[in-house]
Amino acid sequence: MSDISDRVRIEKTDVLSQWKYKLERVTFRWRRSNGEWQEQTREAYDRGNGAAILLYDPKRRTVVLVKQFRLPTYLNGYREELIEVTAGLLDNASPEERIAKEAEEETGYMPQNVRKVFATFMSPGSVTEILHLFVGEYAARMGEGGGIAEEGEDIAVLELSFDEAYAMIGDGRIVDAKTIMLLQYAKLHIFA
Repeated sequence: MSDISDRVRIEKTDVLSQWKYKLERVTFRWRRSNGEWQEQTREAYDRGNGAAILLYDPKRRTVVLVKQFRLPTYLNGYREELIEVTAGLLDNASPEERIAKEAEEETGYMPQNVRKVFATFMSPGSVTEILHLFVGEYAARMGEGGGIAEEGEDIAVLELSFDEAYAMIGDGRIVDAKTIMLLQYAKLHIFA
């Protein structure tokens, strides 16, 4: 990987909103491949970095997913609750610490044998977030799950066969990118 800092000059940054997270309008100059400098303006949304985990049981060939209302998908015309892997913002914790806590809060399961599979930018054209993706086994349920009501979470826990969950990508019931990526990872590396 090469550092491109010599090709970027930040000219001006305006904070458009800082209600819960930060939305900025950034004017910058980019040195194009032909050597010419071009001024551009973009908006960038900084909500912090996050982590997500696919919980699985290798013996029973099952996975645990969650189902919840997501306002942005609703605003874009999607009229169902989103089926996805457990995820959350890091909130100043390490990805490994945070994902264990999120899994317990959302599903009631404490993940075991957790391993990071990769990190990714999910929407690099507008959002600064890096999402750390994990897989981990689950066994005994420690609690109810369902999320934290005070934070607006109303989460249903789904335990599905891996084959059913994977088929939900093809028939459109799973449309969440991080979930698709982790299920495809599991298809190649866990349930191959």
